[in-house]
Amino acid sequence: MPEPASAVRVAPAVWLVDKPAGPTSHDVVAAVRRRLPRRTKVGHAGTLDPFATGLLVVMTGRATRLAPYLTGLDKTYLATMRTGWTSASGDPEGPIEAAGEPATAEAVAAALPGFVGAQRQRVPALSAVKVGGERLYRRTRRGEEVEAPERGIVVHELRLAEDHGGGRVTVEARVSSGTYMRTLVADVGARLGCGAYCEALRRTAVGGLAVADAVAPDEVGGAGGLDPRAALAHLPARELSGEEAARVRHGGAVAAGPGAPADGPVALLAGGRLVAVAQPAADGALRPAVVIEDPEPR
Repeated sequence: MPEPASAVRVAPAVWLVDKPAGPTSHDVVAAVRRRLPRRTKVGHAGTLDPFATGLLVVMTGRATRLAPYLTGLDKTYLATMRTGWTSASGDPEGPIEAAGEPATAEAVAAALPGFVGAQRQRVPALSAVKVGGERLYRRTRRGEEVEAPERGIVVHELRLAEDHGGGRVTVEARVSSGTYMRTLVADVGARLGCGAYCEALRRTAVGGLAVADAVAPDEVGGAGGLDPRAALAHLPARELSGEEAARVRHGGAVAAGPGAPADGPVALLAGGRLVAVAQPAADGALRPAVVIEDPEPR
């Protein structure tokens, strides 16, 4: 008899998904979950707004444990700005109002370097950040006056990518995790004195993971996906002996070894496969924080 669906275990995998405009990131995850065996864990590393498209990193099985090592990576976006207008939501949802004479592409290009670097950014009023235990967008839509929190961000790169004419331009940005592109676009518009909102947004990369390698949401599941080790290629790695790998699968620590980093996560490998992600301890050992492989791998 075939194994019941509830007992089938999906191999840990990381999927690069090209999210279309419309569904939420949660919608994409829910659709993937419905196509997989019951009780399969599915998650994502970094939310995309419904109007946005592009790279959504989806994890299945035990790979969902890797989210903390993926969500903090830099993100790269293509954002289409419509200058001369403002949007209460910062995006096409609006309401949208005329705010001034649209800016030229030259004016936008000249303003962009002033936004590169570390800075404080205020969270949009219509965001999912919790304030006082409740999503900020819910309190805003009820008409409550709530001061949105600020957070530290870094804009690593910001350049003009395309001039569409009529005050519409596309900019390419590489930013730290947690950066709101809607807010960055609105801030550029304010600096120009004519207002701007994010008319379209596409995420093209998460760290070294690129949307060019992504699949459609309905192609996720079953065999395939990105090997977890490949998804964590940005982490330093240590190859384990057979005895060490067995110990790590049970949560045991191993010696850091020469050249190991003093802090930060380390990928522990056995034959090139990801067994666990460890953190350096004060005693010089590497202690597993997340174990991916079963104690007795199949």
